[in-house]
Amino acid sequence: MLSLVDLRTRIIAGTLDPAGAIRLAEAAIAARDPGIGAIVSRNPAPAIAGSGPLAGIAVGVKDIIDTADLPTQMGSPIYAGWQPKADAAIVARLRALGAVPLIKTTTSPFASHDPTATVNPRDPGHTPGGSSAGSAAAVAAGMVPLALGTQTGGSVIRPAAFCGVAAIKPSFRLLPTVGVKTFSWALDTVGLFGAGIRDIAQGLSLIADRPALDLDLDVAPQAPRIGLCLQGFADAPDADALAALTRAARAAEAAGARVVDLVLPSPLPEAWACHAIIQDYEARQALAWEYAHHRAQLSPELGAQLDAAQDLVAAQYDAARRSAHRARRVLKDLFGEFDAILTLSAPGRAPASLGTTGDARFNRLWTLMGVPCVTVPVPGDGLPLGVQVVARFGDDGRALAVAGMIERALAA
Repeated sequence: MLSLVDLRTRIIAGTLDPAGAIRLAEAAIAARDPGIGAIVSRNPAPAIAGSGPLAGIAVGVKDIIDTADLPTQMGSPIYAGWQPKADAAIVARLRALGAVPLIKTTTSPFASHDPTATVNPRDPGHTPGGSSAGSAAAVAAGMVPLALGTQTGGSVIRPAAFCGVAAIKPSFRLLPTVGVKTFSWALDTVGLFGAGIRDIAQGLSLIADRPALDLDLDVAPQAPRIGLCLQGFADAPDADALAALTRAARAAEAAGARVVDLVLPSPLPEAWACHAIIQDYEARQALAWEYAHHRAQLSPELGAQLDAAQDLVAAQYDAARRSAHRARRVLKDLFGEFDAILTLSAPGRAPASLGTTGDARFNRLWTLMGVPCVTVPVPGDGLPLGVQVVARFGDDGRALAVAGMIERALAA
């Protein structure tokens, strides 16, 4: 994989210039993407900044995020060839830092559940996950060192685990969603994919203009209190996923963490069950024009999802929001006892099917709570596995620091 940290180090040292770094990405794209299908469109003659903290960093942009120089097609024939007039706020920020939004990456239609044609770089017979399929696959295949995704249920954390890369779903609204196609305004969160924890920490610290998010990794947290959480209300994971979680917990203990079992109290399980109501009630409104005028062109699963959402009523939505609010208060108190929660990123390895994006059941609660989540790849044989580090709302630096500690301990 291309490492953002490595490329920046070489550029700062003068052993690589920004144009050379972009050429490395372009060469990798030419070599790898024909067999993976992670890319929707590519800038054939990108403007390359000579300076800036992200000069020379090629970025993959999920194709629901507006770009002024490349089409934004939402993974749907409804928007085939559609060209925005302006960059999304997050893309504008990347350009201001010197980065090159080089490619648009595949997405499930409107960031829903239907799979793309993208394959998992680790094994083309397996899904890369979704809906940020192309972004996860492009980083895993070494095409770009940084990619943008979005998460409404589990669309950053899960594909990162399936493809064996690091990723962060930051605290809700830490990164702007202006210019990103809305599915659910209470849930949609822009996230980052990178080769390792330090890569996503540096990327996030620069994009969000919060240097401490990167500096927190320089000093290992002292004896962090970690709650080991199986999320029993979400049903059992595969044996391999459970083994990876246990291995990560033992690595954390070896690095000095205090790990104790955690069963999430009420009303957190009840809130988890409310996620779909909030998501679908808002999606019905966010995609009202597409549904009213182009129902026949909607993908099968999304079309059926919106059909069912027409029957939701405001009282259900309001009750679900109240449940989520109660759960957030309880979770805030829980983080008085724990520095982080360690849990599953996905139920198991990437499914052996391109007809699914996998199951987001271990991600939905944390998206609904708006808290930062980080996927840490767990080394091993076979297809990748990942674990998820969750921290208090707004404490993205701690989530990254604990994830970095576990990453280093697993590599030892």
